[in-house]
Amino acid sequence: MTLDPRQWFTELSPETGSAFALEITEKLHEEQSEFQHIEVYQTTRWGRLLVIDGCIMLSDRDNFVYHEMMTHPVLYTHPAPRRVLIIGGGDCGTLREVLKHSEVAQAVQVDIDERVTRVSEQYFPALCEANADPRAALRFADGIRYVEDAEPDSVDVIIVDSTDPVGPGEVLFTEAFFRGCQRALDRHGLLVQQSESPLLHLESVIKPMYRRLRAAGFVDVQTLQFPQPVYPSGWWTCTMASKDRLIGGFREQAAEDRAFPTRYYNAAIHRGALASPELLRQALATL
Repeated sequence: MTLDPRQWFTELSPETGSAFALEITEKLHEEQSEFQHIEVYQTTRWGRLLVIDGCIMLSDRDNFVYHEMMTHPVLYTHPAPRRVLIIGGGDCGTLREVLKHSEVAQAVQVDIDERVTRVSEQYFPALCEANADPRAALRFADGIRYVEDAEPDSVDVIIVDSTDPVGPGEVLFTEAFFRGCQRALDRHGLLVQQSESPLLHLESVIKPMYRRLRAAGFVDVQTLQFPQPVYPSGWWTCTMASKDRLIGGFREQAAEDRAFPTRYYNAAIHRGALASPELLRQALATL
């Protein structure tokens, strides 16, 4: 057997019996913040790679899919999204996409770890290009407490751009947190949260999320799917919850006529993402 002399960053997922690796040329940054271990690598074909606590957060090559799908579907589903709250999202890619919508008057991003944002500003500047937008407010604080302290009916859209539901991210998947979000949202309010892989996390994440969101008082819950190559299985989802009505249509003409470029999202992708494969449809039909 000939050993490969090249270097690889490998994310092991023992709970799923899988692993994912990217070829790297060097480690650009490493630090232990107050909250987590942050690394940045240069890869051979995927640009720069952000890793937190040993898990891949994003790569230059494919992060646009995730950031566009976490923002544009929910913003085009809401009738008039003016006040947006982002919980997590320290790399600022979600914030950038939100602020492409001219109708958004304010976007507050609340992430507990300022170091993720400062590292992203240094190594992923394209993701942070909207940080100086006068509509943007960066808050480095506990997102749970921020939601608890928010005025009732004070937000139109909440985007929970969280890490996996383990460790610090676990509390963002609880019924108590969802109840806080429901209270903070205005009467037409929508919440969207990344909800892992339907192939690997249907029982452990997606189904419990549905139960907790409904228990927290949300009227309708829908899961959208999209590819995400650097995440486990390469098949990812975000789950949207509505405070006052069924999630069916969206502002299709506005999505078609959007005044900004996208690389993945369009109105047809939005429609397609709402279609459930049979394994999801059957699992969620009775929840």
